[in-house]
Amino acid sequence: MNLKVAIYLRVSTTDQSTEIQHNEIISFVESRGWIIYKIYEDKESGTKSNRPALRLLLQAVHQRQVDVVVCWKLDRLFRSLKDLVTMLQEFSELGVTFVALRDQIDMTTASGRLMTHLLGAFAEFEASLIRERVRAGIANARRKGVKLGRPRSIDMDRALTLRQQGLSLSEIAKELGTTKSGVSKTLSKMALQVPEITKLPMQKK
Repeated sequence: MNLKVAIYLRVSTTDQSTEIQHNEIISFVESRGWIIYKIYEDKESGTKSNRPALRLLLQAVHQRQVDVVVCWKLDRLFRSLKDLVTMLQEFSELGVTFVALRDQIDMTTASGRLMTHLLGAFAEFEASLIRERVRAGIANARRKGVKLGRPRSIDMDRALTLRQQGLSLSEIAKELGTTKSGVSKTLSKMALQVPEITKLPMQKK
C-alpha cells in the first residue's frame, strides 16, 4: 500500500545526532513500500508546546495529510503513558496509524493494535488508583477539620476532576463560572494539604 508516512526524530540536545534514528526508520519505511511525506526533527527535550517540529507533525495529522506516523522509540514522541494513550486515540479517530520501531509497536498490524489497547487499559487503571488516593486524602483532611480551597465559590472536587481530564485553568474557570486565578489558588492549596494531588497527570496551564 502506498501509505504516506510522517517520520518524527528527536534528540534531547543540539550536540546529539538523529542519524541512527533516521537511517533505521528510512530502511523500515522503504521495506514496507511506503511513501515518505515529510521528516520532522526536534533537537530539544520538553513538552509539546516547545517542540516546533512536533507541532507541525500534529498539524499534518489533523489535516489528514499522512496515513502513518513513525518514530524510533516511544520516548522520542511521548512524555508519559497518559500522553501516549491520548495521542494514539487521537490518531486512531483521525484514521492515522502509528509505529514505534525499536519498541516493536506497529498499529498497522493486529498485534500492534492489541498492544495499544493494553497500554490504554493500564493507563486507565493507573488513573483510577490515583483518583482513589486523592479522594481518600481529601476525605481524611476534611475529617481533621482542614478547610480546602474556597468552597463557597469553587467546587473543589469538580475542579480537580476537570484538571485531571486535561482541561486548562482557563477552561476550568469557565466551566465553574469563576476566575482562572481562583482555580489556580484552589488547586495549589489542595496540593499542599493533600500531597497525593501532585501525582495527578495535569498537563495544561
